[in-house]
Amino acid sequence: MADIDRRSALLLLAASTALPGAAHAAGRAVPFSWEGLQRLAAARAAAPFRPVPPVAGAGAIDFDAAGTLRYRADRTLLGGIRLFPLTATAPHPVRINLVEGGRARPVAFAPDLFEASAGHPALGLAGFRAITPGRDSDWIAFLGASYFRAAGSQDQYGLSARGIAIDTGIDGREEFPAFTDFWIERRGAQQFVVHALLDGPSVAGAFRFDCRHGADGVVQDASCVLFFRKDVARLGIAPCTSMFWYGEGDRVAATDWRPEIHDSDGLAIATGSGERIWRPLVNPPRATLDSFADRAPRGFGLIQRDRDFANYQDDGAFYDRRPNLWIEPKGDWGAGAVSLFAFPTRGETDDNVVAFWTPAARARRGARMAFDYRMTWNGRDPAADAPSRAIACRAGTAGRPGQKAVAGARKIVVDLSGEALGGLGRDAGVTVQADVARGRVLDKAAYPIVGRPGQWRAMIDVAVEGAGPADLRLYLRQGDRALSETILLPVY
Repeated sequence: MADIDRRSALLLLAASTALPGAAHAAGRAVPFSWEGLQRLAAARAAAPFRPVPPVAGAGAIDFDAAGTLRYRADRTLLGGIRLFPLTATAPHPVRINLVEGGRARPVAFAPDLFEASAGHPALGLAGFRAITPGRDSDWIAFLGASYFRAAGSQDQYGLSARGIAIDTGIDGREEFPAFTDFWIERRGAQQFVVHALLDGPSVAGAFRFDCRHGADGVVQDASCVLFFRKDVARLGIAPCTSMFWYGEGDRVAATDWRPEIHDSDGLAIATGSGERIWRPLVNPPRATLDSFADRAPRGFGLIQRDRDFANYQDDGAFYDRRPNLWIEPKGDWGAGAVSLFAFPTRGETDDNVVAFWTPAARARRGARMAFDYRMTWNGRDPAADAPSRAIACRAGTAGRPGQKAVAGARKIVVDLSGEALGGLGRDAGVTVQADVARGRVLDKAAYPIVGRPGQWRAMIDVAVEGAGPADLRLYLRQGDRALSETILLPVY
């Protein structure tokens, strides 16, 4: 790509600060490059933050009305890009540019880009999606603030991602910076490079996503360069956002007839030291933040490990088909922590879980920070190569069945499966290593499950101390050899 010159940068800056909601003219093409976008983001960060206001009338386009606004198929851009209209849930306009041969040209908005069958005309552009060749479904979509999502290998959406997380979990302080401008370039029938300019009260940034769709899902190679207007108390890199209402191990909130409802059932981490960690998700009684300290992490992500339709019985939302999102850092991300924030939900429409990387180095006003990483959206479990892994986590009253329950304690039952457990019997010397913070282990046992080759069950009774929750850490071992990933569980 040709580098962006000063005059072109001023043209891009002027275009990006045009009046919100104004229709784009099909202006002349200007040089565009990744380096130029970084300079544009730095210039944006050096100026006062100017939020893009919602467009008047967008609030009247509710969910039902939004479904009647459809982008015309014959206006498809770049052989696969279709646009989203402004609605009540996405009322802030964005600017979209098409890049060809290193030059960018803005997309001209016109109401007749959309079919409007319910009397609500299109008022502007809110985002875009890439259409699967030969089908009417899409495999990637950018819509609302800095949110985007991709389909997995079963052509199913589920969890979402964000460009950045700012002060997530800090009451009254979380910010939602937005992608205000996009530059889209086609590289193949199912490959698009998406550049985006992010802006918010505390940060401006340049993002690049190389998006590729294949038989095994979607891969995005991402780069972000951030420029800070203000100090940020809790910075979240590569955020993954999902929904967990209830599952087999957390049925307190289960008011629906379906056995389980969640987009993801656990946080997976591959630490810099090579340890595999599995943290089952829960619908907590109050907002919680867990941090897992690490250095140079190999990967993390929110995973839908349970793929059995019988455990969901949902033939409409198909929770068994929801994709995983696995983040692989490129280069050395240094010291920090994988953070997991969750808050209680009473339904399946709330994304109540978010996981992200928090660098140990604080984001200060005037600082520049850059991160490269790969995002993989598919149905494969990144821990499939672990010696064994948890396949179910359940909780109940402590004590022996048929006898009086142990007051103030809970029983945790974890089923594990994997090659390392194959052929091992009760006399193989396999034990469960269980440690707990804010609690005590009262009893523990591990044994092979009858009739289930290669599967073992770990049972631990835990007494919770104080306000809780107790934090339980467990894995199977044979002497000094670990036979499983490490499972981390909150016990309420």
